[in-house]
Amino acid sequence: MELSIDTASEMASLALSREGVLQAEVTWRCRRNHTVELLPTIDRLLAQAGVTKGELTAVFACTGPGMYTGLRVGVSTAQGLAYALKLPVVGIGRLELDAYQHAAFPGRIVAVHRAGRGELAWAAYRSRPWREVTAPRLDWPADVVRKVRGAALFCGEVNDELAAMVAEATGGRAVVASPAASVRRAAVLGELGWRRLAAGEGRGPGALRVVYLRPPAIGPQTR
Repeated sequence: MELSIDTASEMASLALSREGVLQAEVTWRCRRNHTVELLPTIDRLLAQAGVTKGELTAVFACTGPGMYTGLRVGVSTAQGLAYALKLPVVGIGRLELDAYQHAAFPGRIVAVHRAGRGELAWAAYRSRPWREVTAPRLDWPADVVRKVRGAALFCGEVNDELAAMVAEATGGRAVVASPAASVRRAAVLGELGWRRLAAGEGRGPGALRVVYLRPPAIGPQTR
């Protein structure tokens, strides 16, 4: 049984899977309370599923970019469990998880999230086979739209202003995923994490690292 932990934003999510197939999941608005809420919620999820920590075989974690404190809590919890239980870990970035939910789309899948200071964190992917075509980076919204030409699907944190910019710049060739379809769920992390683990990409907990596209500022929360 694998445990997936996603704390990259105010919407936290946990999942239990068996060889990538979802067994139990909880997603909730954690806001900025990851430190207080994460461990008790893991315990409740395990109890509700009738699973003990000793039955876990791997831990998958979202590595960001995203909320500084949330990510640190999630990644350190994944590391602590993996160290204590001698489990392999797989870390997967937030933008890839946002995009992987739309892997059936035939063109480029562009995942974005608001990174503060008016910038967007973004990356692009393609399926068949699943692969990264543009590595995660920071850009101004207009530059993101300019760099993405032709048929594409935008997902993640796409507000009305960005959606209008995408429609105008691409002449309607790009589409925007609905907000409901862009909620990141730990079930997706479980599925993709299992694929990576089965391919031999599991690592020791010390290899798990938070992804920062901008050095964290001094203070309790950065993005």
